[in-house]
Amino acid sequence: MTSPINARAALLSLIILFIGLGIWEALNQPPPSTEALTEYELMMGSSDNEARVPPPSAVLGRAWEELSNPFYDAGPNDKGIGIQLAYSLYRVLLGFFGAAVIALPLGFLIGMSPLMHKALNPFIQVLRPISPLAWMPLALFVIKDSELSAIFVIFICSIWPMLINTAFGVSNVRKDWVNVAKTHELSQLKTAFLVILPAAAPTILTGMRISIGIAWLVIVAAEMLVGGTGIGYYVWNEWNNLDLISVIFSILMIGIIGMLLDMALGVVAKLVAYEE
Repeated sequence: MTSPINARAALLSLIILFIGLGIWEALNQPPPSTEALTEYELMMGSSDNEARVPPPSAVLGRAWEELSNPFYDAGPNDKGIGIQLAYSLYRVLLGFFGAAVIALPLGFLIGMSPLMHKALNPFIQVLRPISPLAWMPLALFVIKDSELSAIFVIFICSIWPMLINTAFGVSNVRKDWVNVAKTHELSQLKTAFLVILPAAAPTILTGMRISIGIAWLVIVAAEMLVGGTGIGYYVWNEWNNLDLISVIFSILMIGIIGMLLDMALGVVAKLVAYEE
């Protein structure tokens, strides 16, 4: 039953995609012009011409150019899209796993101890709503390194969904499962690893999926601020070069990589899922 639904869903997605691309292509054809305009005038609008988003055909052409040699390195301001994405993924994964090292044990502690929950919850509720980018100036001042500051911002934005979901999953494990562990005289450590962790794993993975999505969102803005390398810097640099085609191509790459990161954690979530 699932396979026919998936096939029909895929077909419908392709139809919507092609219709959308067709409309996009038709609405963004350049008008006939007898007077040559500069690239800036074409982009911002001048005379009787108005600024137009590049059509999909132009974006696909640029995608072919970039993806045919994604790892070229022609200097500090001219690196391939593969290198830029690799820098961003490195920062995201480092900040993400650093947050996991702190959030998962602390979430277990909060979920298993009502006292710790009541003591730490006010701090979590105050710090959680702060925009990750609001930490960037302070991080740059204290750390004095743009690379580590960007990783710190990813750490900050990743920690809260994992922490909250871990605490929620641990605190909502069925009490009769914990009571069975007590009747077998398991220690608290064994109970945590053998009973609570498997039961809370789906909720924990949900928090991790939320965290990786937020981290990938934030790194783009962070790299626009700190510059140097990364997909965020690539977007900003191409905008400064008035190259809208490359900007749109990089936006699509950001979306594709974000989808792949979520799918990877989704596969792990399916492995730990269970039916009660």
